[in-house]
Amino acid sequence: MAEIDSLQGYFLIATPKMPDPRFRELVIYVCAHNEEGAMGLAVNQPFPDINLGDILLGFDMPLPDEPLPQVYMGGPVELSSAHILYRAGYQASNYLEVSPTVCLSRDQEILEDIARGRGPAEYLFCLGYAGWAPGQLENELRMDGWLTLPGDDEVLFRVPDERKWREAASRYGIDIAVYGDMVGRA
Repeated sequence: MAEIDSLQGYFLIATPKMPDPRFRELVIYVCAHNEEGAMGLAVNQPFPDINLGDILLGFDMPLPDEPLPQVYMGGPVELSSAHILYRAGYQASNYLEVSPTVCLSRDQEILEDIARGRGPAEYLFCLGYAGWAPGQLENELRMDGWLTLPGDDEVLFRVPDERKWREAASRYGIDIAVYGDMVGRA
């Protein structure tokens, strides 16, 4: 298998061997990965008591008629920073194209559009992020704490949070709950 130069647009799926309990059963969508390090968002860990309506009200924005989603804990770094991961097709002024079908932005204009009922059709709103210094993620990958698989928009935006960890891996025929427990025999 060829080595992947960048994991941008990939899932990092915490394996049962993940040593850091903060990442247990997490699915992280890698938004940037280059020589400067990596940045990603946990996409299956909603805050239990916060939804986007709470955020909009905090900015004195109106609430749209449609129900608003939970707010996700994107990771342990800078919990006060907001990130919106959304399906491409919505036009934002400032964004990063993570993949041909997914974009990332911190632009408050998107929140204003959501409040007016004209924001992206599918999105996740995250506070905080997961970040790695140069070489740090690569070292963690060598310790089998993460399984890397191509990102899947269906898992990202449509699979219920409690099923994302297993579903992201099972789409590639992997039972993540026992991943790494098997020892090969010749």
